[in-house]
Amino acid sequence: MGTEGDVVTTTTFSSTERNGNRTLFALPEELKPKLESEWRAMEWTEEQRKSLMETVSSYRPSCEEVTKARVLLLGPVSSGKSSFVSSVQSVFNGRVTNRAMVGSSSTSFTKKLQSFSIRGQKGEDPTGLMLCDVMGLGDGEMTGPTLHDILSVINGHVPEGHKFSPDQPVRSETVGYVKRPSINDKIHCVAYVVDASKILNYPKCLSTTFQQLREHISDLGVHQVALLTHIDQICSETAKDVTKVYKSRIIRDTMAKAGALLGMSTSYIVPVKNYSSELTLDANTDVLLLSAVDHILQYADLYFQDNTPKHTGP
Repeated sequence: MGTEGDVVTTTTFSSTERNGNRTLFALPEELKPKLESEWRAMEWTEEQRKSLMETVSSYRPSCEEVTKARVLLLGPVSSGKSSFVSSVQSVFNGRVTNRAMVGSSSTSFTKKLQSFSIRGQKGEDPTGLMLCDVMGLGDGEMTGPTLHDILSVINGHVPEGHKFSPDQPVRSETVGYVKRPSINDKIHCVAYVVDASKILNYPKCLSTTFQQLREHISDLGVHQVALLTHIDQICSETAKDVTKVYKSRIIRDTMAKAGALLGMSTSYIVPVKNYSSELTLDANTDVLLLSAVDHILQYADLYFQDNTPKHTGP
């Protein structure tokens, strides 16, 4: 207990101990793990969760010709692409499910183009969102999908279920090849997925891969965003309470590193926590996941605004 006249402060202290005597010293501001205020505003309430659920559930592409916004997830092996698909599906199923199979830390489970329609809750129509998954990006052309194949997916030429092989690139002779893809067949937004716990350990060539992808995909007029996964593995406070995500200095700093790796502004990147070992849903984790989906859909809609035919005259 403090006595009258004691001054109470909120300064974060660390300590050293020598010969049994402990010395306290104030940590510099940049070393404090928790920030005084959120670096992004987020409302953590059940009302917000319901509002986001309604927004995503009722979403329909602004282009009348398109039935679903097709979003391609791209990222290194074990970055959390398939886990993100399963986590979003879990939110709408009302329980944790794993429809998208997840591979090990060294190999990509996904070998083919798989598209997942995000179903609404029981009795509701499916959402207007389709998440598309391909094998993870590798360290070189022989360990992941080639740039040519990825662009073929985005342009709508690759049939559902096509199994990728580095020595057999997608071409017009490929079984099921879509020669004249409609806007329904194409990818309308690309979401890169990177693992927060591996940002500093990714090979340098991956940054070059992202740069090439971003340039070519930008030329196609497709907007690009990014997801920073496994944030609970780099911040113990966020692991305990996901509402601390936007007060975490380490997550904010890792976002900047992810931006440097991807070559994009952090305004396009959102942190997410996927469901992994959990057996039940958590409302705050749902809010973070639904916010990420809403973020993606906003950029998908920009594609439709840019590519919807403009009718003039009678």
